Amino acid sequence: MTHHQITDVAKPPHTPARHLTLRFSSTRRGARLARQLAVQQFAEWTELPHDSDPARTVALVTAELASNAIRHGSLPGRDFRLTLLLLPHGFRVEVTDTRPERCPPHPTDLRPVVDASSGRGLLLVEAYAYRWGCDVPDGCTKTVWAEVRHQPLNPSAHFRPVHARTEAVGQVHET
Repeated sequence: MTHHQITDVAKPPHTPARHLTLRFSSTRRGARLARQLAVQQFAEWTELPHDSDPARTVALVTAELASNAIRHGSLPGRDFRLTLLLLPHGFRVEVTDTRPERCPPHPTDLRPVVDASSGRGLLLVEAYAYRWGCDVPDGCTKTVWAEVRHQPLNPSAHFRPVHARTEAVGQVHET
């Protein structure tokens, strides 16, 4: 962990109330530490127990995104960045790596081989996250993100599941 930033300042409803960003080594140990930190922050910020269903979902989603970053998104000697955001409607996990040309497949393209020992992680993210996507803000990085609900959705809110992929700065494709 080399970079640390926490913000607890009151903000407008569309921005996070709390924000944490850390860098981890692109190793299995880094992925494990990212998962543990995400659950710890989730429990602290939401005051839900570590063993609650939403906390378990945060653990699963973070583990998958971090694992994919080290397996498919890393270059030798490059770390991955974990950003956690407490939003009014949920908890957002963002994992940024250094392989922008390797975006995850669209959910409709996720077809694991039955006998394969891997390849089902994004199906789990698809099943457990409220919404998820991939942003490519520049030519050097990509961020895969997922949002997990920590409280029931207000029926008057206008949120809907979205899978977004930003191919280049300012271009978002939704399905």
